[in-house]
Amino acid sequence: MSTFVPRHYEPDVDGEKIAQYLFDLRPRRVTVTGTTRLSRRMVRVHFTGADLADLPTVAPEDHVKLFFDAEGTGRAVLPELVDGRWSPAGYTYRDYTIRAFNPDTLRLDIDFVLHGDGVACTWARTAQVGDELGILGPRGAFRVHDVCDWQVFACDETALPAMARWLEGLRPGVAVTAYVEVQDAGDEIHLDSAADLTVHWLHRGNAEPGTTTLLDDAVRAHPFPNEGEGFVWVAGESTSIKGLRRYLSRDVGLDRDSWDVDGYWRRGTSNHDHHTEGEDGDV
Repeated sequence: MSTFVPRHYEPDVDGEKIAQYLFDLRPRRVTVTGTTRLSRRMVRVHFTGADLADLPTVAPEDHVKLFFDAEGTGRAVLPELVDGRWSPAGYTYRDYTIRAFNPDTLRLDIDFVLHGDGVACTWARTAQVGDELGILGPRGAFRVHDVCDWQVFACDETALPAMARWLEGLRPGVAVTAYVEVQDAGDEIHLDSAADLTVHWLHRGNAEPGTTTLLDDAVRAHPFPNEGEGFVWVAGESTSIKGLRRYLSRDVGLDRDSWDVDGYWRRGTSNHDHHTEGEDGDV
């Protein structure tokens, strides 16, 4: 579990359950310091760099864009900003969750799922000490205050780093149930939490990622409490979990600040931007 205290940032919007933050974008250069294999198909890459001195991160879903050297120049690719904005044209990049960041040692950890032969997982398989990347972000953060009586998580391996970070930050004893879809037992990882945590690993076997209804079925079958304040977080392939927005809102009866269904990726789409899906209230 984390042994450091992150910097404090004042939220731009702060409600009883949800806080939202906005940050200025700045390109940063980071250098690989090592790797740790977490499971059969997940590796953690450790980074550092002087540019990380002012990296803002306050919430489990905070993510950055990683820029890859598609031209093979051997140099870090940093996007150019004009008036605080950048254009994706000409860049090869992917979004990744900040798994952990220590502002005292400037160590940044990012977990990569090693499925297929995409640019990011191909890079992570062979990452060496001294390799460099350019990163951009986070541009904002969405944080749920730890005030709930119960919480339910459901995600696939792409969102597992965010869920793991979230679980580490929960207070002792709060009732938490997690459903995690992975290929098989070789993808299961240890999850640290002071919460009263129950984890259900859902194995899809030889089915392609994003083609099953495992997460949808698990959430619909979950016995939601009839009392107390709760929060439900679902993250994975966009189309496979979309129906849960309506289910949680209309069938379970949760108010809009009590659930988040987040399409982390979409089959057949590179650089899927979940911010453009209308997920804040599209039920």
